[in-house]
Amino acid sequence: MISLLRPLACVLLLVPSLLTAGGAQRFVLEHPYQVTEIREPDRNVPVTSVILMIGDGMGIHHLSAAWAANRGRLFIENCPVTGISKTWCADKLVTDSAAAGTAMATGTKTLYKRVAVCPKGGKLDSLVDKAADMGKSTGVVATCALNDATPAAFCANNEKRSDSYGIIGDYPHSRADFIFGGGSKYFTQRPDGRDIFKEMEAQGYRVARTWEDAAALPSGKTLAVTAPGNLPPPSRRGDVLRRATLKALDTLSRNPEGFFLMVEGSNIDKAAHSNKLGEMMEELLDFDRTAGAVLDWASKHPGTLVVITADHNTGAFALTGGNREKGEITARFGSGSHDGMAVPVYAFGAGSGAFTGIYENTDIFRKIMEAFKKGAVKPAPGR
Repeated sequence: MISLLRPLACVLLLVPSLLTAGGAQRFVLEHPYQVTEIREPDRNVPVTSVILMIGDGMGIHHLSAAWAANRGRLFIENCPVTGISKTWCADKLVTDSAAAGTAMATGTKTLYKRVAVCPKGGKLDSLVDKAADMGKSTGVVATCALNDATPAAFCANNEKRSDSYGIIGDYPHSRADFIFGGGSKYFTQRPDGRDIFKEMEAQGYRVARTWEDAAALPSGKTLAVTAPGNLPPPSRRGDVLRRATLKALDTLSRNPEGFFLMVEGSNIDKAAHSNKLGEMMEELLDFDRTAGAVLDWASKHPGTLVVITADHNTGAFALTGGNREKGEITARFGSGSHDGMAVPVYAFGAGSGAFTGIYENTDIFRKIMEAFKKGAVKPAPGR
C-alpha cells in the first residue's frame, strides 16, 4: 500500500513552518473506523465511467491529520496511483474554487471568481456536457449549496461566482441527470420570481427536498436539494454524502454507455477558512469514508476510473504533533485563506496509470477526456 505522504514528498511539508501560525488546537477521534483493503481491478480495460471526487481545500497536510486521527489508516490509501496537481489560475498564483473548479471541469485556466467562463468571457462546456454528448449519464453530488463554485463549474456558466441566483437559474439547462446538494433558498426565494424547482420538474426531474424523499425516489432524473444553504456538519447530517453518492451510482450506472459523476466534500474548505479544527476533521473523515464506498463500488465494476483530488489548499494547515495510537492530533492554521500549494491526486481503477506525475489541474480534465475517448473506441473485427 502506498504511503499517504508520497505525492508531495518533503517540499510541501516544509512550507507551513514558514508561515505565521495561529494558536495550536487539539483533536481526538474517539471512535475510529475500520479501513479495509480494496483491490484495484484491471486498470487496462477500457474506461466507460469516471467518478471525480474533490475534497475542497484538502491538501496533503489535511489528509495527514485525518490519517493520524484514524490510527494511521485512510480509505484513500487504497489508491495505487498518485500525482501532483498545480492549482494556479489565469490571473493569480493563489486560486479560488471557481477558477480551480473550472480548470478541472473544462480544461481551461480562467480568471479568479469565474465559473465555467473563459478569460475572454466565452462559456465553457464541462465534463458533464462532454459526457452527455457521448451518451453517458451524468451527476453532481456536493455538501454545499449548489450555487457554490465547484458544483456550479460543472452545471452553470457565470462570470461572477457571487451571482447565486444567476447560477441556480442555469440549472434547468444543466445536463446533469442526478443533482444533490443544498441551497434551496436560491431556487424559490428569488428576486426574478422564478421557481427553479418547477422549471426542473418541467425538464423531467423528480424533485426531493429531504434526503429521505430523495432516497425513496426511483431511478431517473433527480434533483435533491436538502438544505436552505450548505448542508450541516456530519455530526448533524449523518452519512448523507456517502448515501447520496451511492444513490447516484445506482442511478447513473444503469446506462450501458457509462457515466460521469463529480462528488465534492465541500465543507472541508469552509471549516478550514474558519480555522475550526474539529469541524474540518469531521468533514475530512466523512469524505474519506465516502471515498471508501466509492472505491469498493469501483472495485466491483471494471471499466470505472476513480480520481480523488482537491481544488486547492486552505488554511496553511500544519500537523504539529499528537499520538497516532490514541487518534490525537495537535495542529495550527497559518491563515484563513487559500494558498498556492500544489495538491495530491489519487487514482484507482481503469485508466488510473495516466494520473501519475506532476501536472496542471487542467490536465485532470484532459486525462479524463482521453480515457473516455479511448474507452469509446471499438475493437476491430476479429480481435
